[in-house]
Amino acid sequence: MPRLSSLRLGIIAMVLANLTGSLGAAEPAPWKVGIARAKITPERLMWMAGYAIRTHPAEGTLHDLWLKAVALEAPDGGRAVIVAADLLGFPKSVADPICARLRAQCGLARDQIMLNASHTHCGPVLRGALYDVYPLDDAQRALIEQYSLGLETTAVNTVAAALAELRPATLWSGEATADFAKNRRNNLERDVPEMLRRGIPLKGPVNHRVPVLAVRNPQGALRAAIFGYACHNTTLDFYQWCGDYAGFAQLGLEQDHPGLAALFFQGCGADQNPIPRRTLERCQIYGRMLAGAVSEALGRPMRPIPARLRTAFEIVPLGLVPPTEEELHQLAQAGAAYQKHWARRLLDERQRGVAWPATYPYPVQVWRLGDDQLWVILGGEVVVDYSLRLEKQYPHVWVAGYSNDVMAYIPSHRVWKEGRYEAGAFAVYGLPAMQWGEDIEQRIVGCVDRLVRKVQ
Repeated sequence: MPRLSSLRLGIIAMVLANLTGSLGAAEPAPWKVGIARAKITPERLMWMAGYAIRTHPAEGTLHDLWLKAVALEAPDGGRAVIVAADLLGFPKSVADPICARLRAQCGLARDQIMLNASHTHCGPVLRGALYDVYPLDDAQRALIEQYSLGLETTAVNTVAAALAELRPATLWSGEATADFAKNRRNNLERDVPEMLRRGIPLKGPVNHRVPVLAVRNPQGALRAAIFGYACHNTTLDFYQWCGDYAGFAQLGLEQDHPGLAALFFQGCGADQNPIPRRTLERCQIYGRMLAGAVSEALGRPMRPIPARLRTAFEIVPLGLVPPTEEELHQLAQAGAAYQKHWARRLLDERQRGVAWPATYPYPVQVWRLGDDQLWVILGGEVVVDYSLRLEKQYPHVWVAGYSNDVMAYIPSHRVWKEGRYEAGAFAVYGLPAMQWGEDIEQRIVGCVDRLVRKVQ
């Protein structure tokens, strides 16, 4: 056999290193990972969450809604579960019962549970959320309560199934980009197509990163891909159950990679929209773009994540500035329909002497996977400034919004000063406030810093 030169040996070694970096076959498998899923498409035609302009309940199903769970276990005893669902959000009134039952039935502490919603606007209204937005009669409220109870049970059972299915695995970190998210505060939607056609730069901050967490078996075969993107899931505004672009991305990945479980987590996309939008074709295009970005990341050499896991959770009180009686009377007379309903309800509460809270209990969560991969998990509709700030602050970080509670929009200090819809939208969510306290960003980021130190 002819001898290979040192140069050729070096090239072969480099190629093999790249292959094993992508496939993970040569790595030990000290992680244990379990995966489970459940269909959560409503069986009844309920009201859909997300758009105040809707005038009646859903009419049917474009594709099913899903709740998926991935359970992680490290040899040091660290455990955590990721729950990703095709929902507008997990309101506190639903998230808290799920977490209480998971503690009782699965022994999971609050810091070990992530509940992330894709924020599709083609999912159902849940208990205690958006009740001022829609003309809900007693029958519809009963349907919402029935569905919410069923969702809680489904979430708990799916997590339990994932924990029961724990098997050796390796974890890998990677990323790619997708550019369909546009800053909706700084660009008029009607102008964007022409600006794109003419090559005119759009304005405002965006975050086009697509972070990817890959789960492989010890032989290197893909088991799951957990990926995020910072953009409203609002391509469609019709009356059919659907996961929007994130739903199509998951379906596409699972079709392209048989046996794969694809999970989407929503990032800090509160001020980002998929533009242009409003057609099924456009929604499918964005789904393919996002799925393509994930596949691109999976095909590159990825960073192995050692089997160590630390989790932390804290409730931060965020200040609420209550509305004045004059502000409520103005909205009750001249606001949009949902604002009128909200303002009249609060005026009635004020007249009855109801005490409004001065703060809101805001959930902040931080996980450390391996040595240095951070996962910052924030509640509410978080604007993109938070992910951009935290990515500068920490070298390896994923930032999720819409997690563990969705109570209102969460502005950065910049957006708080500028005002407008993304500064709160309290009339949509029902909180008795006109504004967050000015220190909102300082409080949230300060809590993230504390938790990062805690999980070191």
